[in-house]
Amino acid sequence: MPVPRVLIEDWLPTRELGIESVRERAAASALPPIYFLHVWWARRPLVASAGAVLASLLPAWTPELAERFADHSELATEKDYRNWFLRLLGILGDPVAAEVRKLAAHSRGDRLKENPYDYMQAYKNSPQASDLALLHQVLEATWGRIPVVLDPTAGGGSIPYEAIRYGLPAYANDLNSIAAAVLRASVELPVKFGTAVVEDLRKWGSLLCQRIHQRLEGVFPDHPEGPVSNYIFARTVACPRTGKTVPLAPNWWLSKKKGGVAVRLVTHRDGVELEEPEFEIVTGDAIDHKVADAGTITRGKAVSPWDNLVIDGAYIKAEAQAGRMGSILYAVAVRTSEGRAFRTPTETDVEALRRAEDELERVLPRWEAEDVIPDETRFIGPADRSANYGILTWRDMFSPRQLLVHGTFVEEYRKLIPEVREAVGDPDRADAVLSLLALIQGKAVNWNALLSSWNVGAESMRSVFDRHDFAFKWTYAEFEGARELYPWTLRQILDAYSGLVDLLEPTGRNTLGLDALVHPVPANVIVTQGNAGDMPWIKDGSVELVCIDPPYYDNVMYAELADFFYVWEKRTLGHLWPELFADELTNKEEEAVANEARFKAAGRRRKELATLDYERKMTAIFAECRRVLTDTGVMTVMFTHKKAEAWDSLGRSLLDAGFTIEASWPVPTERQHSLHQANKNSAASTIFLVCRKRPERTGGGKVFFDSVEAEVRSRAREAYSVLTEAGFDGVDRLLATYGPALSVLSEHWPVYSSEPDESGQSRLLRPDEALLVAQEEVVRLQRHRLVATDVQFDPLTDFWLLAWDTFQAREFPFDEARKLTLSVGGLDVDDLPRAKLVTQKSGTVVMATPDERRRRDADSELPGVNRDRVVFPTLVDALHTAMYVVEHDGSAAARAWLDQRRLIDDSRFRALVEAAVQAVPRVKEKGEFAVVEADLLERLVVAAFPEIPLPEETRLVEQERLFD
Repeated sequence: MPVPRVLIEDWLPTRELGIESVRERAAASALPPIYFLHVWWARRPLVASAGAVLASLLPAWTPELAERFADHSELATEKDYRNWFLRLLGILGDPVAAEVRKLAAHSRGDRLKENPYDYMQAYKNSPQASDLALLHQVLEATWGRIPVVLDPTAGGGSIPYEAIRYGLPAYANDLNSIAAAVLRASVELPVKFGTAVVEDLRKWGSLLCQRIHQRLEGVFPDHPEGPVSNYIFARTVACPRTGKTVPLAPNWWLSKKKGGVAVRLVTHRDGVELEEPEFEIVTGDAIDHKVADAGTITRGKAVSPWDNLVIDGAYIKAEAQAGRMGSILYAVAVRTSEGRAFRTPTETDVEALRRAEDELERVLPRWEAEDVIPDETRFIGPADRSANYGILTWRDMFSPRQLLVHGTFVEEYRKLIPEVREAVGDPDRADAVLSLLALIQGKAVNWNALLSSWNVGAESMRSVFDRHDFAFKWTYAEFEGARELYPWTLRQILDAYSGLVDLLEPTGRNTLGLDALVHPVPANVIVTQGNAGDMPWIKDGSVELVCIDPPYYDNVMYAELADFFYVWEKRTLGHLWPELFADELTNKEEEAVANEARFKAAGRRRKELATLDYERKMTAIFAECRRVLTDTGVMTVMFTHKKAEAWDSLGRSLLDAGFTIEASWPVPTERQHSLHQANKNSAASTIFLVCRKRPERTGGGKVFFDSVEAEVRSRAREAYSVLTEAGFDGVDRLLATYGPALSVLSEHWPVYSSEPDESGQSRLLRPDEALLVAQEEVVRLQRHRLVATDVQFDPLTDFWLLAWDTFQAREFPFDEARKLTLSVGGLDVDDLPRAKLVTQKSGTVVMATPDERRRRDADSELPGVNRDRVVFPTLVDALHTAMYVVEHDGSAAARAWLDQRRLIDDSRFRALVEAAVQAVPRVKEKGEFAVVEADLLERLVVAAFPEIPLPEETRLVEQERLFD
């Protein structure tokens, strides 16, 4: 067949997909059901996945296509075709217009009284059967059959789930055993069994919960004030001077709703010092906010409440590592007729904890003999934040009562296996029920561990994986384990599985269109667990689309995180699927991530070796994708990373594997304008790279970068202009120019540097070198946009201005600072801290405020803030000093200071002020600028430069609280 030009090579509705992606994840309680079945990290939004799959397979619109399907108005014109594509995705209204209304309300500081969207989130709108029938006809006409989709690193399953939802047969593979188990449960089982297992799941799950309740009710007693939902603990150490127990709490808040609820730490009663700390619940005006906010520990150092002296962080770590860090119960959350309430712990509560410890000690020898609870040592890698505090084994992740709860589940679950198999009869159906029951445990350990915590804002639990690492928690929350935990997790699994089945059902089943489907919906999916760099079960040239959301370099250490579940689920789910749980822990040797921990022995070379290892593995994965792809097929790669080095590695892997990059689209899949982004930069967009097999290049000799550099610059300029017009800014606009730069290299690969290697031979170009050239073009265009005149600044001033404009954040990666200094020219990255323009942290730089740039030595000639100067080393010093005067002496003093130095009439200074107010993010929360420079610049403009227009502010409004 001829090579079909596909829709994504010409067009992708990036704004609509972006808005719907953000909307899909706007409220944690309303996420798609695939999120609730089991934790997986960095899942792609369903609507973005559907958009990538369909746009990569549907043909680009042509008059010939319209003529071929003349009976279908959906294909009559290009506009009709695009509208039909949006309808297929479930976008049944105008998200762009709705977003405009929402942002207009934000800018006014209003809350909308009604939802600006007149349709449900796109993922909830299953496609019409008649649209599916037409889709299949168009796809069969384009590809000669219904195309096959492969996701070789399927992870959480968004891509294969959306493929089968549209009747496209799919392969879903992942190296990680937990991912493979999640894929079986969330993609394979709904197709195979539908709702047939739901009642069995409810019946046997309820029986399992009942048995757990009967065994554990003695260690979770009733209380007359109401049923307990959660227990809240602080970690403790002994005071090094008094020997008394010190609770380590960053703050003492329990709730900030309706006046607030907090805990008061008591060390004395009636003038007598207590032997152990006690606690009282205080509300409303009785709360000392300063004490509640302060707690007893900050940044790893504590203050002993017994002598009010500091306890060094090294001592706390040493105590934890020696096994002497304990826990103390300081509050209990109960359910009442009016909602949530809190009480202080009673002797009954404390006695229940002692009984739990005694019971664990009693059953532990048997459990160890029967392999009921984990005894594996943790792999300590980049995701670790807890080993320094003595959490070295997986058992250390849980308190004694939590271990008792989870071990009881394992024991009772195993007893249930033969009962379910005998009662259900059909072995496949029985194991489907049992596998879904096993997932209850994954949810339970995530919400009931030493790293789960109390969410003050929501008055509820926060799970272990509210972040993508093992962040140590000074305080933790425990689910009531007899009555609350497992019934809740069962409901979650039932709702999630039922929701997944419901979404697979097309709408309009009774229409004639459904009978015209070429392939059933949902389609079949084959789930496999293996190395994506070697998939012999897939034939050569048998897949029309590879849609891949690959591991993001060093962003997420999937295997390290998945071990948390693996050590428990191999003791339950492993009895059903032993082939997934044959190893002690998950496979980290073959995992395609840049994991420096695997190369610790290499010392300073560990990062270099981790990067090379990632490139090698990604090249193997892409080469295997090329093998299984048809010659006319497409590979669409979805990639999100803010570091150019990650793009360098990904680009090198794509090029070496033999692909060209035909198109690149930025889709803003993350919520923008957050307070976090104003202080620490992050990419809000996913870049869709559309790739084809590169034909072998013959003749013409070696291609050197000098001959294609002008084309790289041209593509970067073109991309910058298009993206700016489309509303992209900051790091997203920069990253989106990388695709076009890599595209140029891919057309001519291999491309060599004009500089030889150490042996004098031609050196293969690193993609990073082309990306730096693209960044130079972006920097030049940014400067021209910010500074419309031909006025010239100095390199330090250019860096400061362009860093704010590019990263839109105070903190960003050190390597990106280095690249920006190269792009600016005349500057070395080491010049930045010497000029006090930035401070360095581990792997990042932090932009200094005017106050932080003050030079204590009044005679110093180094760059910085010195209000006595008349002549400044750099122009940004003059601006920062003026801002410093505004902050400390007020606007009138600042104007007088500027007048004395004749800066108000200085065209260069005025140009810098005008550019700065455009570059520094003007994000507000609760009426206050998140970045102090934005406030100081506004005050400076109002006082001395009233003719300079101020850009609109962005107000932060939490999306889940957007509507009354």
